[in-house]
Amino acid sequence: MMDTRQLRYFCAIAEEQTITAAARKLRMAQPPLSQQLKLLEQELGVELVQRHRSGLQLTEAGQALYMHAKRVLHLIDEAESEVKEIGSGLRGKLTIGVNTLSDERLPRLLHQFRERYPQITYKVQQNESAQLCKLIKDRSIELAIIRYPLDLEAFTCVPFRTESFCFVISEQDRDVHDASWEHIQHVPLMLPSTEGLGIFNMIVEQFERRQLTPNLIGECSDIAVLMELVQGGFAATIVPETVLKLHRGYQVRALPIEHHFTSSSVLIWLKDQYLSKAAQHFIKLVQGTEC
Repeated sequence: MMDTRQLRYFCAIAEEQTITAAARKLRMAQPPLSQQLKLLEQELGVELVQRHRSGLQLTEAGQALYMHAKRVLHLIDEAESEVKEIGSGLRGKLTIGVNTLSDERLPRLLHQFRERYPQITYKVQQNESAQLCKLIKDRSIELAIIRYPLDLEAFTCVPFRTESFCFVISEQDRDVHDASWEHIQHVPLMLPSTEGLGIFNMIVEQFERRQLTPNLIGECSDIAVLMELVQGGFAATIVPETVLKLHRGYQVRALPIEHHFTSSSVLIWLKDQYLSKAAQHFIKLVQGTEC
């Protein structure tokens, strides 16, 4: 009968695609791992992997076992975590994602959190909001700070305060003082997101509402690179105020955009999912803080 050890061995083999790499990941010798795979195939009476010169490839049966094994191991890990963390919850790991544009409130919140729970360790990932939602669903992270607009029906949300966007140009462009949408449409723009995603769509929608056609010359989700391009006069951009607070020192000018163009951030987690004590404590901190 299969046990969790065998399932972990098999998942490592499936993910690494070679016995050598899987053994290295598991910190064990190759022959015992090969033997465990052989025994598992014999026990189930089916071939789980196909052997090629370039490595191992899961059979259809192997793919099915891998999917179920990941689910079973995740449930076991959750059960162990919940049992161990019942009580004070002073230890554990906070796994949280933050939008590519980042949020200047996160360092302050994490500093307050560390003061309360000094034994907690951290895993912080930065990515596009849509990708962060996927990472939560995949259980790679528990929490994320993302930006609207997104479909968040599957998530529980705690809103942060709303912030304004700015029209950002090079410090050299001293003669530019007009941040109306009518003026901005004529300026070469690099947008701080990827086409088809939230912030990109929000900005484009502002032009479309006014029946304007912006001069979009590209996109750049690496904010440091984007600020370098704006500083050098290659293009202008439109970013939330928090970007300017986080990325100081660039020779740029930020002009408030007419009609108060704003964006909101929210802290999210998956509905009906067990959350670690670390995540629960962080949510309470956010709920009790003026964000």
